[in-house]
Amino acid sequence: MTRKQKRLSVIAGGLAFLGAATGLTFYALGQKASYFYMPADLTTASLQPGQRIRLGGLVEKGTIERGQGTAVAFSVTDNQKQVKVTYTGILPDLFREEQGVITEGTFRPDGVFVADSVLAKHDENYMPKEVADGLKSKGVWQESKSD
Repeated sequence: MTRKQKRLSVIAGGLAFLGAATGLTFYALGQKASYFYMPADLTTASLQPGQRIRLGGLVEKGTIERGQGTAVAFSVTDNQKQVKVTYTGILPDLFREEQGVITEGTFRPDGVFVADSVLAKHDENYMPKEVADGLKSKGVWQESKSD
């Protein structure tokens, strides 16, 4: 092999390695992707059994039920539809009724959303972007005006 052929084979091998690494990275990220839905969006969504999604909206007033240990059930609403959610774990300190929330998990066959993570807004001036955009598009939530 000449020097030129060796150089080209090293470059071709490097490009093949980078291509394989990029392909594997995109494959892995695609498997971890969770799509964001508001409760009203779920009526038109075609979800696969066990598909992970993010469900966002407001915690519906009067729906928080504490169970044994750290089990809790509540409903997430966008003031059009509501979805019952169950979660076992420690809730964020600022989790409460009528506040923005994003839950991540899967649906059970009976239609109850089983969350494995719950995120709540962190101060009075912030709501998760996906939730705020979804609620704004439905005319439910409006930003507070600062003076």
